[in-house]
Amino acid sequence: MNYTPPSLPILRVDRLTLYFDDGQTKALNGVDLDIHEGEFVAIVGPSGSGKSSLLNVIGTLDMPTSGEVVFRDQPYSRIKDFSLFRRKNIGFVFQSFNLIPTLSALDNVIVPTIGCDGSANEYRARAESLLTQLGLRDRLGHFPGKLSGGERQRVAIARSLINQPCMVLADEPTGSLDSANATLVLDMLTGIVKQQGLTLIMVTHDMNISSRSDRIVHMRDGKIEHQQGAAS
Repeated sequence: MNYTPPSLPILRVDRLTLYFDDGQTKALNGVDLDIHEGEFVAIVGPSGSGKSSLLNVIGTLDMPTSGEVVFRDQPYSRIKDFSLFRRKNIGFVFQSFNLIPTLSALDNVIVPTIGCDGSANEYRARAESLLTQLGLRDRLGHFPGKLSGGERQRVAIARSLINQPCMVLADEPTGSLDSANATLVLDMLTGIVKQQGLTLIMVTHDMNISSRSDRIVHMRDGKIEHQQGAAS
């Protein structure tokens, strides 16, 4: 089954390399990839294949050794303020949740809005709405230590969406969860992303998860081996 992209690319990755140890370690070694608006792309491959490195470069958390990433015709090499770019365009969901233990669920979701335009009341209302949508209406004031793993990841999902990004990057978002919570979190994340028409790029080892994507990108040794529609 041939994969047919749904739209024009929102993101282009062109001849991307990422080397460490003076070039001895090639985390990425000439990656070319187009990501399309509203697409759910799963990136799979063995440990050390470059999956998370590619996600980190797309998310501007790491700078490539060479090559270029272009977001809606804007090359990353011309971006002057990556922090501002991330706040406006990208939401992150990590395997380890990365919540601040001394803040409530609600306040953790609001953290990315610090320094953004808009009223505090508006952001608080949006955070409450997202947490309610994710089934956490009764957990707004709870600290992360009082939440289950599945609840913490749902807080992290709400945090990733608070600034209304057009693209969500998820690195093994269900890797720390049991199967029941993993299914629940994935259902909620993909449901909201689809409802809002967002682009989702997810690194995962779980082929059951990747099979729900629009496209699976297989990586090995810092390169893309092949790509396929998830139904292939």
